[in-house]
Amino acid sequence: MVKTQGRRGEVAAELHTDFPERFPERERLYALATDGTRRELHLEDSWPHLGRYVFKFRGVDSINAAEDLVGCELQIPAAERATLESGAAYVSDLVGCTVCDMANNGTEIGTVADVQFGAGEAPLLVVRSEKKEFLIPFAAEFLQSLDLPGRRIEMRLPEGLLDVDAPLTEEEKRRQRGEEEE
Repeated sequence: MVKTQGRRGEVAAELHTDFPERFPERERLYALATDGTRRELHLEDSWPHLGRYVFKFRGVDSINAAEDLVGCELQIPAAERATLESGAAYVSDLVGCTVCDMANNGTEIGTVADVQFGAGEAPLLVVRSEKKEFLIPFAAEFLQSLDLPGRRIEMRLPEGLLDVDAPLTEEEKRRQRGEEEE
């Protein structure tokens, strides 16, 4: 949730769901704080407002009470989630999956640590290896298979994608400085 909204304890949130129409039928949601604590909330009302969604929870009746929710991630119990179409996944299901590049003989790239939205049409998988962090578009054209029970994502990445932010080699550094090859 990004900010308080109004004077009666409402909070505004950015949505990362394709099912906002299901909020009226929800009775409980959870707020996950940045410190990892989770708080059960009971939804009284919700409505769209200026590109975000506003939520009113039972017992959260002042700006001060709403401020405690700012920065929290709003979550839906797993058992109450909507069934997704093939190839789609919930962020919580992707985090912890191993990502492999099938275009490079199934090389293991790393583990999904997070998913970022808003950088383009496809969300970005934040994939961490022992040495590096990669941002990989979770795009249908790259996805080869998604095995959530097996915690594995197989992708066919374009050549050079993982090198986009790679450090320069010594030879590249010399060329940038204008030094001639010996």
